[in-house]
Amino acid sequence: MRRLERWLDGKQAVIFDLDGTLVDSMWMWPAIDREYLSRFGFSCPPDLSRATEGMSFTETAHYFKERFALTDSIEQIKADWMAMSLNKYQNEVALKPEALHFLQELRKRGILMGIATSNAREMVEAVLTSCGIRSFFQNVSTSCEVAAGKPAPDIYQKVARELGVPCTACLVFEDVPAGILAGKRAGMEVIAVQDEASSHLEEEKRNLADGWIGAYKDLFLEETEKGEKR
Repeated sequence: MRRLERWLDGKQAVIFDLDGTLVDSMWMWPAIDREYLSRFGFSCPPDLSRATEGMSFTETAHYFKERFALTDSIEQIKADWMAMSLNKYQNEVALKPEALHFLQELRKRGILMGIATSNAREMVEAVLTSCGIRSFFQNVSTSCEVAAGKPAPDIYQKVARELGVPCTACLVFEDVPAGILAGKRAGMEVIAVQDEASSHLEEEKRNLADGWIGAYKDLFLEETEKGEKR
């Protein structure tokens, strides 16, 4: 039996995080953080990425404003980040290898698909369009549209509700611990996805998730070990 068959058994929907999970985009954020903070005379703290992991775009702006005592408004902070990242999303960010194959397989099987991301909607729509995959998703939701960002379950519960699917019939793909926890707390099975930006967290991700893939091609492999954590 292929891993794919085992994981999709009983599932009506698959929900993806976006950055680092479906598209290869996490590489650009440290550079943006460094450039942005340098405008105010700050260096980028080594704990910044982990401190903001899972936060919505708006929550992250609030965090920056408070931690670095920025005088700019929340809306201005978000607008600056958007201006710095939008061109990269449109022209430099690519799909993860074999992600398109997996999306096509899900569509062929009639499985619903959704996006549950901490990013801003404008950037999400830009990258989904530039990668040519917007039409695969029946729902795209951002953490700015719910009460709390990841690791709270709100965003995954919202996507499942709008897809009209019970949480227990959803399979989640995530690349960071906060996102994995969000999916698990929503009552969903979660597969952790390898990403270079979070490679130092691999053991934690494996322990939190129900399964692990190094790449989407792994889903199409035959299972070879009994009792293997899917």
